[in-house]
Amino acid sequence: MPFFRFLSAALAAAVVTFTLPAAHAQEAAIRKALAERVPQIQPIDEVSRTPMPGLWEVRVGTDIFYTDANGDYLVQGELLDTRQRRNITADRIAKLTAVDFATLPVKDAVTIVRGNGKRKLAVFEDPNCGYCKRFEKDLQNIDNVTVYLYLYPILGNDSTEKSRNLWCAKDKARAWNDWMVENKPVVPAKCDSAAVDRNVALGRKLKITGTPTLIFTDGTRVPGAIGADEIEKRLAAAR
Repeated sequence: MPFFRFLSAALAAAVVTFTLPAAHAQEAAIRKALAERVPQIQPIDEVSRTPMPGLWEVRVGTDIFYTDANGDYLVQGELLDTRQRRNITADRIAKLTAVDFATLPVKDAVTIVRGNGKRKLAVFEDPNCGYCKRFEKDLQNIDNVTVYLYLYPILGNDSTEKSRNLWCAKDKARAWNDWMVENKPVVPAKCDSAAVDRNVALGRKLKITGTPTLIFTDGTRVPGAIGADEIEKRLAAAR
C-alpha cells in the first residue's frame, strides 16, 4: 500500500477510535442529566446525534425531543433542513412508526375488494367516527384496491357494540358500507367477535391513537382522513 494511502487509512481509523468513545460518553452524560432533571420522559430509548452541530436527538418510544450536548436544554418540536427542504423530525417519526404490512393479521379484517383489487390498503376505523365516515365517502372513488378494514372501537361502549354487530354480519363489507356511507342502521348480530378485541390490542401495540389511520404497503401510515387524490398518490408511491 502506498505510504499516503496507508497514512490516510490510519488517520481515519484513529478518528473513529477516538470519536466512538467520546460519542458514548456524551450520550451517557445526556442520559444522566435528563434522568435527574426530567424524570417524566424516562426511560429514554435512544440518544443520537442530529445533522445540526451540537444538537442531539432523544427518543422516548416514538416521541422525539432535542437537547444540547450537556442535557441542559430540552426542545420538543420539528427540526427542518432548509437546504434539502425536508422535515427531519417527520421523516424520523415516519420511520419509527412504519408498519410491516405483511405482518398485519388480515383474518381479523373486513376485506373489501374493488375492481381488480391489486393495490392494497389497511385502515383502522371506529364506526362512530365522523372523520371515518367522510373518509369512507372519498374511498368510494378509489378503484382496483383491496381494503383491509380493522374495526377499532375506541370511542366508547356503543362503538364496541356496533363493531361486534358489524363483524358478525352475514356480509361484513356490505354492512359496513350501509352504515358508514348509506347511514342505514347497524343490525344486531351475534358470533365469535374476538377479532374486534384483537384489533384493539393490535392498534394499541402499533400506537394508533385516532381514526381513521391508514397503512400502506410500503409501511407508511397516515393518521386522519385524506381525500381521494391523496389516497391515489400514496397508493402509487407505495408500489
